[in-house]
Amino acid sequence: MGNPALVDPATIRETAAEAWIWGYALLENYRTMYPQAIDDADPRFVGGFGVFRHCSDPLSPSDANLAAPDADTPYSWAWLDLRAEPWVIEVPAMDRYHVLPVHDLDTSYVGFIGSRTTGQAAGRYLIAGPHFVGDGRQGFDGVLRAGTELVGIVGRTHLAGPQDVPALRRIQSQYVLKPLSIHLGTPPPPAAPEPLWPVWREEVLETLEFFVFLDFLLGFFPVLPAEANLRSRLAELGIGSGDFEPAVLALDIREAMQQGIADGRARLAAEAAEPESVGWFGTRAQIGSDYLARAVGARKRPYGLPGEEAWSTGLHCDEQGNRPPDAAEHDYTVHFPAGHLPPARFFWSVAVYGLPERQLAANPLGRYSIGDRTPGLVHDADGGLTLHIRRERPADPAEAANWLPAPDGPFAAVIRVYGPEPQVLDGRWQCPQLGMHG
Repeated sequence: MGNPALVDPATIRETAAEAWIWGYALLENYRTMYPQAIDDADPRFVGGFGVFRHCSDPLSPSDANLAAPDADTPYSWAWLDLRAEPWVIEVPAMDRYHVLPVHDLDTSYVGFIGSRTTGQAAGRYLIAGPHFVGDGRQGFDGVLRAGTELVGIVGRTHLAGPQDVPALRRIQSQYVLKPLSIHLGTPPPPAAPEPLWPVWREEVLETLEFFVFLDFLLGFFPVLPAEANLRSRLAELGIGSGDFEPAVLALDIREAMQQGIADGRARLAAEAAEPESVGWFGTRAQIGSDYLARAVGARKRPYGLPGEEAWSTGLHCDEQGNRPPDAAEHDYTVHFPAGHLPPARFFWSVAVYGLPERQLAANPLGRYSIGDRTPGLVHDADGGLTLHIRRERPADPAEAANWLPAPDGPFAAVIRVYGPEPQVLDGRWQCPQLGMHG
């Protein structure tokens, strides 16, 4: 450990605040990884590292793993330990939208395998850790080089409805993960030592134990040049050594760090209160040093996709400025004028979530999103499209065909465009407002 007593408490407080924001995404990621890959007694356990756990059935209100889940693309979860050797992922040929994004420990994306980036043909890809020697290109359709030794995959594959579940399962069963040595038919390298995984607890984010968890996770995270200064300051506090213990620090140092945590939490809360914006998700190059934006994404929409993959925006208020909209008080519409449907290479949809949990709300129709893949939509006489968001089924058959059930209370509506065309990304296409019916 360095000598933090040589640094004034004000500097330590600011370092702790900066580090809390920087490390927030790592701990939020561990919050998900721990029950899925480590705690085999948890019902969310996927089977450990190196296996897929697929969600094949249409999402419902009982699915609460993520905030604002995408009901159009069931998830495929996997976690990989790259310390001993790289892993190989194989995907089949398919004629539907899919994406298998690989993210580092801090949720920065390493790369994307899927319809937009690698196409619809079958492929074989290598996922290598930061210490892998060699380019690994021979025999593979692509190489994804991770910046951390542990990575995650939150895959999405389009589901056309309940009748499409068997076909989706056949595709998901052909997403194959295997260690490189198994793929090559060579003896495996020595196994990496089993870590002493800290047990996740929700209160960790609010206490000095945050830095105990961060210290542990940094053991899988080599220092990057852009973050060397912060990592050096953390090292002066003993964070990154693998044996950080707050109790050995002087009282004034502990108090300054606790104040820094409070500062970081306040900054994140203030930023998260702002309307949804771009820059929350992306590769390390895309996010850059905007760690506060990355933390907001980890808090509000964990594992969201960058805009070029899946552009989304929330309809946070209605045309009269009421925020949030409330289906207990009003009926709403989303109207796309003729020729102005969302420009998508793959598909688009609108989903509704109950607030404040941002979860799907139960409804008699079992419909949680509506979009260009929804059968039976009725277009307006001029070619436009009007969607109806309300609690009760509309009496008019045409409106009922375009009905997206809303919860009995406040809600959030989210428009997603998968494979957005340039006019979506540069703002030439304007998202409609949430209108009031009648």
